[in-house]
Amino acid sequence: MVWCILALFCCLPGLAGSDILLEAVGSDAPPIKEKPMSSLEQLLAEARSRSESESLPYAGAVTPQEAYALLQTSPSVKLIDVRTQAERDWIGRVIVPDAQHLAVQWTLYPGGAQNTAFITQLEQQARPGDTLLFLCRSGVRSRYAAKLATEHGFEHCFDILEGFEGDRNEKGHRKSIGGWCMHGLPWVGA
Repeated sequence: MVWCILALFCCLPGLAGSDILLEAVGSDAPPIKEKPMSSLEQLLAEARSRSESESLPYAGAVTPQEAYALLQTSPSVKLIDVRTQAERDWIGRVIVPDAQHLAVQWTLYPGGAQNTAFITQLEQQARPGDTLLFLCRSGVRSRYAAKLATEHGFEHCFDILEGFEGDRNEKGHRKSIGGWCMHGLPWVGA
């Protein structure tokens, strides 16, 4: 059997310029299908809709599950862990490829002082056009980091809602109400 694949970049009304249609020609060729919106596009559209509905000062917000899906979908998506090095060492960290897991502390340990070199350090690890997902313990510092990065020219900044550990439960413990860990996403640590 001979198969012929034709890739056609379409610029027809209603189709984005990057859409690709594939046509297979053969006796039992599958039907031609329009390329569906990718998972990456769908996830980012949902995140951006949260920005619009909540008037966020950055591109959008993603759930921990959406963040993990984005990281799996595209190697160009970067997770920026803004927790302190001590938190990453003692509490745990996400398991994603090293090239996608960047660390820039929002506050410094010990003492909790603001990291005045935050933007400089971010610029050393990411480019303004990158899709950046900001993660902290419970989703507070990451919002500030996404806002500041946006103000400094990083256009695609997203907060990871709930953070790494989520909120405290009735006993004051974390990792049981929301967060990366509670949702069973890959992580290592205490």
